[in-house]
This record gives sequence, structure tokens and C-alpha cells, in this order.
Amino acid sequence: MSDYIWEIPQEGNMNVPVRIYASEKLLEKIREDRTLQQAVNVSTLPGIQKFAVVMPDGHEGYGFPIGGIAAFDINEGILTPGGIGFDINCGVRILRTNLTHNEIKDKLRQIVETIFKNVPAGVGETGKLKLSFGQFKEAVEEGVRWAEREGYAWKKDLYRIESYGTLENANIEAVSEIAIRRGIDQLGTLGSGNHFLEIQVVDKIYDPDIAKIMGIEEEGQVTVMIHTGSRGFGHQIGSDYIALLTKKYRDVVKKLPDRELVYAPFNSEDGQKYWQAMAAAANFAWNNRQIITYWVRKSFESVFKTDAENLGLQLIYDVAHNIAKIEEHKIDGKTRKLIVHRKGATRAFPAGHPELVEEYKNIGQPVLIPGSMGTASYILLGLPKAMELSFGSSAHGAGRMMSREAAKRKYKYGEVIDKLGKMGILVRSTTKEGVVEEVPEAYKDIDEVAGVTQEVGISKIIVRLRPIAVIKG
Repeated sequence: MSDYIWEIPQEGNMNVPVRIYASEKLLEKIREDRTLQQAVNVSTLPGIQKFAVVMPDGHEGYGFPIGGIAAFDINEGILTPGGIGFDINCGVRILRTNLTHNEIKDKLRQIVETIFKNVPAGVGETGKLKLSFGQFKEAVEEGVRWAEREGYAWKKDLYRIESYGTLENANIEAVSEIAIRRGIDQLGTLGSGNHFLEIQVVDKIYDPDIAKIMGIEEEGQVTVMIHTGSRGFGHQIGSDYIALLTKKYRDVVKKLPDRELVYAPFNSEDGQKYWQAMAAAANFAWNNRQIITYWVRKSFESVFKTDAENLGLQLIYDVAHNIAKIEEHKIDGKTRKLIVHRKGATRAFPAGHPELVEEYKNIGQPVLIPGSMGTASYILLGLPKAMELSFGSSAHGAGRMMSREAAKRKYKYGEVIDKLGKMGILVRSTTKEGVVEEVPEAYKDIDEVAGVTQEVGISKIIVRLRPIAVIKG
């Protein structure tokens, strides 16, 4: 359809076409796995509207492709765990500081070691918080309002988080005891895989006026990016409901092109229970990133012997990229309520959108697209065209193009650390495998991914960041 817009026409069992936003180079990479077939499968689901969407960072996932978006009519549509992912509300937040690279470089290792002690990373790691069931219930049902009340968040943090850090429909009664046991001691932990905490510097400012509103004022300014989600709590909820729906909806599963797309009608009892459980996991994830933020602030205070307010450790924004939301979108000229599934996709609402927090209503929503370990990350801004092209969504990262096993076969820990060291990047990891699996070469070109979203008109690049230190599980 253009240099960056591609479409698979509606045919056979498809209810809508598939729309892909990618350069030719990225499309070639996308074609190397089952991403496009998975998107075609999504297009056959009941109640789907307009088109199934694949972002430039798209790659094969469970049921839905990662980098996939689908919107379903609220009355006729469905809710599918495969369209949200196991790591419910995996997302990204970024903090700015008053510090520059020159002011931090002599203390960088000390900062990294302090954060590493305060923020547990790795598979199954538990956090410093020891919560009772009652406290945990409040955390997952109230979201970041709970963290603010308990002293882990500044009041102003809530106004810099998507949905103010709370989905109101959360209900712990829709969550299994196993999920609660897995999650109750994991708040404030980073996890493993592609999750990270990164200290970065501003590499280039493309729009100084917008950047200044976000708190980015000069190149060389230090930022902190956090990428993690709902840990074992969200994963167990995903597993529980996939098992439940697969057992209960056997006739549906038989007709599906892929059993991983098992779903419940949104307005059914099971659909509503998953909706409540998903919201609890989303609230857990926002609290998780908030508690990590608390410990980042404490770590900087410890090293610089002054409080976090003086250091300017303000939250710029926090976005979810594995979630379903009820939103209003125009379909054939009419405004309709839809259940928008974003799996590995970031919301990108434009200026003036009623759901935006006050801080960004006049300029549009910040969109955070982290790179892979050792490459740039971007802050972008949602544009009006996103509403028409992608249900108000953008890319969420570089997008994996090499499996973790393949990365471990091809690269050695020492080589990776040496290469990153020569680039001026300090790495602290719980395991050697965690570093090798996330080698930059395992991912697509982040500059091209961000560039395509801008060329298409979904989001506008505001700031490019580069890493100087990475903490991983």
C-alpha cells in the first residue's frame, strides 16, 4: 500500500484484513517466522474490527504475534489471554534526573551495585517487601494508589502513569491461590529474560520544546529506564485461564486455527473473571515498577548523599505493552466501544485524547520504545494518525529475531561483555546466560523500528537515549 504499509487482503475465514507497518528490510525479518500466519489467525476471531495489526517489531508469540494489536466489539467480541501475553502489563517506565554523564561517571559502578542490591533480579527472585494477604489484596486491587499511600510513590507519580496506574475492575477473587503465592513476595523485583534496568544518557533531542515538557533539557542528561511486568503472578493468571478456557470451550478450540487463541466472550462469566484477574495483574505490574522506582531513588540518595527530589528523579511516564483496554474508536465513521488487545504494543494516544493524564493532554502521550542491550532507546509522542492506523498504538521495542537458544549457541559471555565495555556500557547480571540471551544481535534494528513508526505517522521521535549501564536477571 506504500513503502511502509502492507496488507494481507481478507479471504477465506478471515473477518478482516491484516495490516503490517514495516520497511522492506523489517518485513523480510518478520516473514522468517510465523508472525504473519499468526496475524491471519487473529483476523478470524469473532467480533474483530477493521484489521489485525502487526507493528514493525513484530515477531512470533503465543497465539498472537508479539507486536500485534486487535480490537473487538464490546458486545459481540472476545477476550483472549493469547492476545495479552503471560507477562500481563509488561511495560516500561522512564525517570529523568538533574544529573549529567560527567557528574555520574565516577560513581556509576557504585550506583549500579547499590541498585543491584536493592532490586532483586532473576528467575523466581523475591523482593524486600513482606506483605500480608490483606496488603497484597489492596496492592493488586488499588494499583499505584496503594503504593502512594504506603510511601513508595510521590503523589505526582500517579499523573505520569498510563491509566494513573490503576485498572478499577481488578478483583483478587478472580485469581488463584497459586498465583497469589507466586506474587505475594515479588513486588519490587526485576525478573529475567528481556527485563532490565538501564541507566542512560540523552544522546539526541529532536524536539527541544516537547522534550522540555517531559523534563529532558540537554544532551548528556541522565535517565533511568525500567522494563518489567507482573512476574510469576501474571504468568500464573495467564496459565490458569488458558487451561480453564481450553477445558471449558472445547467446541471453540476445535474450530480455531490455533488452540493458543482460545477465548471467552467478553460478556460471559469467564470473560469477566479473566478481565478482573488481568486487571489485578496489571495493577501488580504498575506497583512492581513503582517499588523498583522507590529503590532506585533510595539508591541514588545513598550514593549522592542528597534526597531524590534534589536529584530531580521525576517520573516522565510509564506505559503498558501487554494489556487489554476498553476504549472508544471510530469504525466506519461511528464511535464504538472496543476491547483493544495490545501484545507487545504501546498505547500512543494523541494530544487532546480524553484518557490522557493532565500532564500530557496538550502534547500527546509519551511512547517508550526501548532498544536491546547496548543499543539506543527512544521517547516518542503519540500522533492523531495512530487512532486511524493502529487503534492508537505504536511499537514496543526492537523485536526479537533470534531465539534465546540460538543466541547462546552463537555468542560467548566474555565476548559480549568485552564488546559492551568497549561501547562504554557497564553490565551487571545475575547470570551469564541472561546477558548472552539478550545480545543486541538477537534483535531487530531499533533505529529502523522507531523510524518506521514516525514515517507511517503513528508516533513522532522526540529523544534518543543510549545506555551507560545495564542491570539484568
